[in-house]
Amino acid sequence: MTVALLWVAIPSTEVSNSFGFFHSVRVLDSSKFGCVDRNLMFKGKAKKGRNQKWKSGSVSIDLRSTCIGSGRKLPIISSMVASHAGEIAISSEEKVYNVVLKQAALVKQQLKSSEDLDVKPDIVLPGTLSLLSEAYDRCGEVCAEYAKTFYLGTLLMTPERRRAIWAIYVWCRTTDELVDGPNASHITPTALDRWEARLEDMFRGRPFDMLDAALSDTVTKFPVDIQPFKDMIEGMRMDLKKSRYKNFDELYLYCYYVAGTVGLMSVPVMGIAPESQASTESVYNAALALGIANQLTNILRDVGEDARRGRIYLPQDELAQAGLSDDDIFAGKVTDKWRNFMKNQIKRARMFFNEAEKGVTELSAASRWPVWASLLLYRRILDEIEANDYNNFTKRAYVSKTKKIASLPIAYARSFVGPSRMSSPVTKA
Repeated sequence: MTVALLWVAIPSTEVSNSFGFFHSVRVLDSSKFGCVDRNLMFKGKAKKGRNQKWKSGSVSIDLRSTCIGSGRKLPIISSMVASHAGEIAISSEEKVYNVVLKQAALVKQQLKSSEDLDVKPDIVLPGTLSLLSEAYDRCGEVCAEYAKTFYLGTLLMTPERRRAIWAIYVWCRTTDELVDGPNASHITPTALDRWEARLEDMFRGRPFDMLDAALSDTVTKFPVDIQPFKDMIEGMRMDLKKSRYKNFDELYLYCYYVAGTVGLMSVPVMGIAPESQASTESVYNAALALGIANQLTNILRDVGEDARRGRIYLPQDELAQAGLSDDDIFAGKVTDKWRNFMKNQIKRARMFFNEAEKGVTELSAASRWPVWASLLLYRRILDEIEANDYNNFTKRAYVSKTKKIASLPIAYARSFVGPSRMSSPVTKA
């Protein structure tokens, strides 16, 4: 399955927002919820001389909102199931929201402890500075080769932020490559367990190789939590064992794992504008939405390609409601039923993109351009699916080079729009 990388916060026409438990129901904004491109392969080969090793039963309450985007405040309870053992199962949105809160808390803690210090100073050990610089340069080369537009946008960032984003990008691409690359058939759950152990070593300051060293250094300088990284690996595990998704709640969790996580990794590096009055959590939710939107777009673009691999990344219950089945997907015939189904799926993806827009303006000024470029270019893929008369079985929707170039100045112009002075103050601390 293809995934998207670039910054990057979510909902659907039937999103089930579940942030409350029995006696504690919160009032939530129904318009809110809350990038590795698998089609471009990074083979992970270091240049000659750069591969040095570093030592180093059930009761169910489900009131689903069907007015996402209306902006109305609604009390939401959903997907809470009491098992025979008396345990409460929570929805995908609740699980993800807990990660968002944890990451936002880390940022708040850093702001309190470091005041105006954005980036921790380098801790230079004899003989390591040149190797670290080389490691970051290599990450930049990979980003430039496989994500040209995004790479150009990162050049507007401060050197520290730019290098950190490159390191995160390379780790995400390499992780994605494990299950979607040339050696994917040899990848086992045990191999992913070893990859997760290697990740934990990186966060402990024990990188395995040069590219690991860049990320290991990054997480010491920015308030990045390990959970989104581990969650991305969990998404790779899902790809090994799961090829169908019963409903959007299941698909949402998958999209978070493989793409929404990128937003939670990146926002601490990209930074929130000092003048922003938005809550930290809302900015992370917007970042999460862009990741979800990008992944939903990938899914809709690659229906035919995935079907040929025996995979269907579409909600089974919604297919059934539209009068469609797996057999229709494998047949690959565009019918009126399929067009109507696709219209609803595209509408959902666009709602996530719209939600994501709200957070881009809250980012630090130098970080906005690559994010806007990601958002505008990916959203145009949906336009191309429509232009192909919803034939995503045999036609691959893509944005032409001319349209990509035309989008760049638009993204650049939007990057100058910062936080609105009209918003009401929200304390970040």
